[in-house]
Amino acid sequence: MPKNAHFPGDAVSFCKPSGLSRNDSAIFMDGGGRDFQLSKINNIESLTAPQGMVYISGGDFSMGGVNPVGMSDGGHNDMEDARPVHRVGVSPFFMDATEVTNKEFAEFVKATGYVTIAEQKPTKEEFPDAPEENLIAGSLVFSPPKEKVSLDNFLRWWSYQKGADWRHPTGEGSSIAGRENYPVVQIAWEDAAAYAKWAGKRLPTEAEWEFAARAGRSGELYTWGNKLQPNGKWMANIFEGSFPDHDSGADGFVGIAPVKRFPANDYGLYDIAGNVWEWCSDWYRSDYYASQSQNKISVNPKGPSDSFDPEEPGVKKKVQRGGSFLCTDQYCTRYMVGTRGKGEYRSASNHIGFRCVKDVAKTGKKFAMK
Repeated sequence: MPKNAHFPGDAVSFCKPSGLSRNDSAIFMDGGGRDFQLSKINNIESLTAPQGMVYISGGDFSMGGVNPVGMSDGGHNDMEDARPVHRVGVSPFFMDATEVTNKEFAEFVKATGYVTIAEQKPTKEEFPDAPEENLIAGSLVFSPPKEKVSLDNFLRWWSYQKGADWRHPTGEGSSIAGRENYPVVQIAWEDAAAYAKWAGKRLPTEAEWEFAARAGRSGELYTWGNKLQPNGKWMANIFEGSFPDHDSGADGFVGIAPVKRFPANDYGLYDIAGNVWEWCSDWYRSDYYASQSQNKISVNPKGPSDSFDPEEPGVKKKVQRGGSFLCTDQYCTRYMVGTRGKGEYRSASNHIGFRCVKDVAKTGKKFAMK
């Protein structure tokens, strides 16, 4: 287990070792950074993880994120739903080292005959106001405009594509041939949960996901520290260039990347930031963190009992984490480790995937795989 790392208690005084400028350090502290406390990692015997997974020993940590507006590379969203920072404890578990790949999902489909939501024709019961001719199987696909556009309407760069599904990520005519090691996408929450059950695993809780992503670090902006590009190196697959019309591919990839092309975090997890969004088991509520005590540890929280997003009241959403290859400080910086995403639980797109976790059972003073 790596040595715990944490953000200095007085960031302004330690701006050089923290990786932030003096101005960034002040904004960090005022934006919620002073509420972070040192992570406490369980000091228990390490277990051998199942193939393709890593062992996470669990412990207590400060969960949440700061308001990054005004910071270098911080973006324009205050991430209000990620505060207040509160204390959470999680038990040991195993987690997939990578996002589930096309190869792995294909094995599931071959074994079970499972049909994803994107492959199914939408019903009149689900969409009573939609014309019959619009009820065709497909899904959302990122479709960059030819020129710079205003960022006030996401429909300028998203479109519903007939035939878009996990085998055809961008619609009819597209394919995953030769892309077996890429994350599977066009996956709705129900699809991810079905795969996890078949694999003898489950989807991570939001708390487990953030604990694993932080890897013992407390309050840092990214899974790797406080600089977006340490020593000028890209650490995740995100969007560079002019959003949404031109991805320059400065990080080495335009669009989605194969797994394991960027450094793992300190727990050995790859692409825990960027590449594709990852579903969590929790329902999303924008006000959920406001119900959590900053002075009491919440142990193994499973999220709220229902969903609420004031931007779309009545739409049932699950939490997504990690950001994707479309995240950028021009629009969305949710590759920052404490931030939260959300998505309608029966919807998919070509930037949404998932990874799984597996429980560890306690037997006396030791833990064993369930």
